Amino acid sequence: MTTLLVFGIIGILLIFFSLVTVQQGNIAVVSMFGKYQRILHPGLNFKIPLIESVFKVISIQNRSIELEFQAITIDQANVYFKSMLLYSVINQEEETIKNVAYKFIDAQSLMQTLVRTVEGSIRSFVATKRQSEILSLRKEIVSYVKDQIDQVMEEWGYHLQDLQLNDITFDEVILKSMSQVVASNNLKAAAENEGQALLITKTKAAEAEGNAIKISANAEREAAQLRGQGVALFRQEVAKGMSDAAREMQQANLDTSVILFSMWTEAIKQFGEQSNGNVIFLDGSADNMQRTMQQMMSVNQLQTIKQNKKKES
Repeated sequence: MTTLLVFGIIGILLIFFSLVTVQQGNIAVVSMFGKYQRILHPGLNFKIPLIESVFKVISIQNRSIELEFQAITIDQANVYFKSMLLYSVINQEEETIKNVAYKFIDAQSLMQTLVRTVEGSIRSFVATKRQSEILSLRKEIVSYVKDQIDQVMEEWGYHLQDLQLNDITFDEVILKSMSQVVASNNLKAAAENEGQALLITKTKAAEAEGNAIKISANAEREAAQLRGQGVALFRQEVAKGMSDAAREMQQANLDTSVILFSMWTEAIKQFGEQSNGNVIFLDGSADNMQRTMQQMMSVNQLQTIKQNKKKES
């Protein structure tokens, strides 16, 4: 009875020690007498008691590391980086898990190697660039680091998923000089914009003035044409009126010089009534009036001859 009880207890203990529970997101590596044997997936698993043992539990979840380090540019400027590294096991295949379990002695050694590798890659890239270029090369830095360490991490059984450069800063002196450069560039851009605006304003004003001059010149030309047309019409009507009056007086056997004398006196009357202060000198002597009358009669006779020729033709 006692023997059965002992064997029962031993059996229960063997069963208890043969059960292994692997948490979700992890894979257990089993060894036998110190040699790799197999892997156990999440859930309840069995192992040979006292012979097989769980060597290491590998997490297949994403892991992150925050890095802070310094690099020097080709023009000897100090650059300070704050970054975040995201990585994970490549896959859950047996060879990959085996590689992850035995490549490094512990997780601390892996972290140290990974951090130094990333820092070295970034420093080698920054060493070929100038301080003024660094801020605009975030994507290029990340791409360069991935190309450099992806192959190395795959040999360890890991994959670099993301590298974020959260902060890039410089020494205070450099930051002040960069601020001064930005401020001077802004002032230069503002001055250029102001100059262009002033040039545009003056150009538009000159164009408007030129258009106004053109409009004024066209208006004056049209007004002059209208005035000339008015004068011509006035002269035409005067000549027509004089011809009609002379013709009627000839038909009535009257002397046409009476018309000329009437026009002469009417003109003098108009000068006197509508004068605006202008001085007009007229020779009112009998001889001058006689000469004027003779000239006007000659004009009238010439007009009569032209009318007769037109009738004959």
